[in-house]
This record gives sequence, structure tokens and C-alpha cells, in this order.
Amino acid sequence: MRYCVTHISNYHYAEAVSTSHHALRLTPRQLPHQTCRHASIAIMPLPAVMTGRTDYFGNHLTFVAIQDPHKHLVVHVTSEVEVSAVPAIDPARTPAWETVRDTVVAARDPDALRAFEFTFDSSHVRSSLSLAGYAAPCFSTGRPVLAAVLDLTARIHQDFIFDPRATTVATPLERVFEQRRGVCQDFAHLQIACLRSLGLPARYVSGYLQTVPPPNAPRLIGADVSHAWVSVFCPGVGWIDVDPTNNCLVTTNHITLAWGRDYANVSPIRGVIVGGGEHNLQVSVDVAPVG
Repeated sequence: MRYCVTHISNYHYAEAVSTSHHALRLTPRQLPHQTCRHASIAIMPLPAVMTGRTDYFGNHLTFVAIQDPHKHLVVHVTSEVEVSAVPAIDPARTPAWETVRDTVVAARDPDALRAFEFTFDSSHVRSSLSLAGYAAPCFSTGRPVLAAVLDLTARIHQDFIFDPRATTVATPLERVFEQRRGVCQDFAHLQIACLRSLGLPARYVSGYLQTVPPPNAPRLIGADVSHAWVSVFCPGVGWIDVDPTNNCLVTTNHITLAWGRDYANVSPIRGVIVGGGEHNLQVSVDVAPVG
């Protein structure tokens, strides 16, 4: 599948911002199953500095500095991405989840050693006995890891209600777990916390999801969304992506932007401003198939 992705962020400030610095993670990654053929970033007002580099996790990072006073900031990103299907994996043929846990602890293989850092707590994800207990019914003794992960994915999808009004970026995971409501970011953090509570390496993935309108309904421009899901490490296979919000393995409908320990490592736009007062943010995302 080939897509043209348009992501527009509009910031409106109550007072003038005298200067601002921003880090953008809005360029899709280059992966074995994903090719970013083109990406452009337009910013108004024009930045005095705009540079690109790769961050610790291999994500493309664009740094911008705006030095002109402004009450309105627009970040307009357009990219063309081609996504191919990953080879099918038989869940029953993946190693037992305990084997995965023990392998990364005693890792000598470079891939497993790098995966080990994703077993630790991070700013938005804390392991706990209660989360380990919630996941435990899916992880019976000797069960293949992918079968167990898919079972947990389905359980989160069944037990938690998608409710955009229930949480914000700052809502603690403990509250999400208690109220059983949230959005894709919350469900990704929850599943990661469950997996890490069992000693399994899991990372947070940000990206886009193409949405399909109901039969005979028009496709609404800008109605697609930023999305988040989970990637779990399996020795001998690599990282496997699952989507707890939609109870599925990640497919060609998903476009990967960035990954890290949690949302804090992959925030699409993060910055520091001088002035501004209260602000309002409006985001529009369009994921349009090409050809």
C-alpha cells in the first residue's frame, strides 16, 4: 500500500510568543517493510534554524527554532510512504514467554541485548504486581509468547472502552487501569506495562492508521488520526507489532513514525516557548491511499 500522509498542527496563543524551540518526530521511519519516499515539513512563521538528525532510538528528529514573535504556529508535514505486509508468523511456533524473559536477561546476542532496556520502567510506564496479575491468565506456563501477547491484546480490547474524554496525556496509568477507559496511547502504555511487569521487552510505537468509512459513506478528509500501538521482542523473530485498540497484529493500514520506551520518547511535537499564555491546539491528519 502507498499512502500520502498530511499532518497539520495549528497552535493559537493568547499572547505573543517571543521565541520557541521545537523537536519534531513527524517523519516516517525507513523499515524493511516501510519506505518513506518523500517527506517535507513547512512551518509558519519561518524558523531561523531547522536541522535534522537521528535520535537515540533511530527516529528522525527535526529541530526548529523560531525567533520572530508570533501568536499562531502552523506545522504542516506531508509524506509519501509505501508499506508492505510483513511475513506471517505462527503464534504457536514462537518460543515460550518464559524463554523470552530469560533470554533477554542473559542476552549476548546484540538484538536481544538492545531489547533488554525495554524491560525497565519509564516515565509513563510503571510495572506493578496488579498489572502482572491482570496479564497472568494470558501467560500460562510454557505458552508461546505471541499467542499469549495476542490473548492479552484481545483482553485489553474487550475490557477497556475507547473514550477520548476520559483521559489526557497527563493521566496516570493507574487511573486508566482503574476506570477502564482511555485512548490508543493509554492502551499501548497499559499493555507495555503488563508485559514489562512479567519481564518481557515491549516498546511504544507512534504512527498513523488509515480509517475506512462505513459502506456507501464518503471518505472524510482529515478524519484519520495519529495512533499508537505496542511492539514486543521475540528472539529469532525480532519485534512484533500488535494494536490493542483494534485487537490485531499491525498490518499495511499502519504507518510507523517513531518508537521508544513510551510516549515521552516519541511525542510528535515537543518544545519550549517564551510567552504565549494559554494556547489552543488543533490537529488534522489525512492518510490517503495512492494509486
